[in-house]
Amino acid sequence: MRTKTSKAPKGDEEEILEHLEPDGGLDVPVAGYLLYRQQRQTLYYMRLIEHEIPKLVAFRKPFVPPTSDTPLVIRSVDFAGEQHPLTAKRSVVVPVAHLPLRNEVAFQRAKLLAGVRWIPDPPRDSGISADEDAAKHGFIKIACEDFPRANMNLKWISDTLDKLMLEANAEGEAPYQRLPLDTRHLDAKVLKKKKGDHVRGRGGLRPSLKDFPTEWLPKRQEDVMSSILPSQ
Repeated sequence: MRTKTSKAPKGDEEEILEHLEPDGGLDVPVAGYLLYRQQRQTLYYMRLIEHEIPKLVAFRKPFVPPTSDTPLVIRSVDFAGEQHPLTAKRSVVVPVAHLPLRNEVAFQRAKLLAGVRWIPDPPRDSGISADEDAAKHGFIKIACEDFPRANMNLKWISDTLDKLMLEANAEGEAPYQRLPLDTRHLDAKVLKKKKGDHVRGRGGLRPSLKDFPTEWLPKRQEDVMSSILPSQ
């Protein structure tokens, strides 16, 4: 009595390898050529790893952290060689404390001149840690994408920073240096998040009726308004 033996199911590669040798004048199918190409690509990169990558050791350089002499952090965007309008954009972040400013008045001037480009904390994409030395006077972030080339945008940012430092270090008293910092752009970011920080009582920014000063009310209405306003 004959017994029938069952064979294990073949995989896709095994079925392709069966057709790699011509049988009865049949040519190699397309899947066989694709498998050959995949193997050649794998062997090509394996040879690179074996013979070429060890040569990169000659270009190894020790990491040197940035110092106060090089405070600028330049950020760019690349799309793996593809053409995109955003590749020409450049962003520069610099701690105000690391700028060559002469005194505290110059630091205050620089923050006022920066306007909405001044922020107390470093941007998340800047790569700067919020240590006490760098975050003492906040940070200035300037971006430019008005020009068609990246070096032109970076040159405009560099010239703008030079003008800002020149004005901040100017002699004499400027008419604006006694003004307080305008933080409305920071308040707007908090309001857009809508996480509850804009409500008074939780470190928020929006005042309520109980924050209205009672000494501003007329004397004849003070008793009436005091009963209406919530107790402090």
